[in-house]
Amino acid sequence: MTCLFCKIAAGEIPANKVLDEPDLVAFHDLNPKAPVHVLVIPREHIANIAAAGPEQEALLGRLLLAGARVAAATGVRDSGFRLVLNAGPNAGQSVDHLHLHVLGGRSLGWPPG
Repeated sequence: MTCLFCKIAAGEIPANKVLDEPDLVAFHDLNPKAPVHVLVIPREHIANIAAAGPEQEALLGRLLLAGARVAAATGVRDSGFRLVLNAGPNAGQSVDHLHLHVLGGRSLGWPPG
């Protein structure tokens, strides 16, 4: 296994976890772009949202709901937060494992890119 996020999900690499569930793990990003920057990943290796198929539909729904739980757990649910999925290098995806960014704790500009 060479995927960094698979190793984090398997407990082979330590991470500052916010959630640790049977099919999902959430942990603080090591290079945060906001005061709260947590990544939510499925334990199942999926390269990105474009690589997901109908068989992952329920998992993707749980991923989004986990993002909302992370926002509550980190204290940004009421002030506002952003959920971001990047797919591919032009979108800024640097690890080829599906991950949801939960960003908050400051005013986030628009457009983001």
